[in-house]
Amino acid sequence: MNLPRLATKADMPRVLELIKELAIFEKEPEAVEVTQNMLEEDGFGHNPKFTCFVIEVDHKVEGMALVYKRYSTWKGEVLHLEDLIVSQSQRGKNLGTQLLDKVVEYGKSLGVKRISWEVLDWNEPAINFYEKKGANVMRDWDVVQLDEKGIENYLKNCDARL
Repeated sequence: MNLPRLATKADMPRVLELIKELAIFEKEPEAVEVTQNMLEEDGFGHNPKFTCFVIEVDHKVEGMALVYKRYSTWKGEVLHLEDLIVSQSQRGKNLGTQLLDKVVEYGKSLGVKRISWEVLDWNEPAINFYEKKGANVMRDWDVVQLDEKGIENYLKNCDARL
C-alpha cells in the first residue's frame, strides 16, 4: 500500500468520483455541483484554492483529503479539512488514518494553530474515528450556511430594507 501523496490534476476525475460517493453516503446525491474542470482549475490554476492529498491501492486512488487555509479571529491561520473520503470498499484498512496523519503533518508544517472540520451527527463511525485520534467533536456547535438561493434571498431582503 502506498502512502498519501499530493494529488495531481490527473487525479481529479477519481477525486470527483469519491466526492460523489460521499454525497450518496450522506444522502445528498444531487448536491454535488463541482465539476472536474472546477477541481482542476481551483486546485491547480494560477491561484490554487485548496490542497488535496490522495492515497492509492493497487494504483487506484481510493481515498482523498481536501484542505484549505482559513483565518480565525481567535487563533490566526488555521487549516480546514473540507472532506476526508475513503471509498466504501477500502474502509477499515487504515487509509483514513494515513490521510488524517498527512493532513495533520501538513498543518503542522504550515504552522497553523488549529485544524478543523465538520462531521454529520449521525455518522457515528466517523465520530468515533476522530475521537479516537484525539479530535474534539464539538457537539454544541451548529453549522450555519447560506446556499446560493439563500444568498440571493438575503440580498433581496437587504435591498428591501434600504
